[in-house]
Amino acid sequence: MDEQTRIEIEAAAFRTLRHHLMETRTDVQNIDLMNLAGFCRNCLARWYQEAANERGIAMSKEEARELYYGMPYDDWKAQTQTEADEAKKAAFEVAFRENVGPKDA
Repeated sequence: MDEQTRIEIEAAAFRTLRHHLMETRTDVQNIDLMNLAGFCRNCLARWYQEAANERGIAMSKEEARELYYGMPYDDWKAQTQTEADEAKKAAFEVAFRENVGPKDA
């Protein structure tokens, strides 16, 4: 497989993952994704931002989230996310630290 075809297939797979998380499974909470898989929708938006920045494209965290979510993050969060219980929040602190880094990172 040539490089361009590989890139196009990877991009298509990313679009399918995004659609699945944003349209098909909005019931799955970000905190549950992070606690179980070590990443969530916000991580995908951050990876998008980092890839843009690496290519010299200035993009803030908020801009990346709006591109990923298709709307301001706070709007999406209000529409789809529910308050997590204390056990999930505690598990998130561990998952975030292990997979992303210190909270201020």
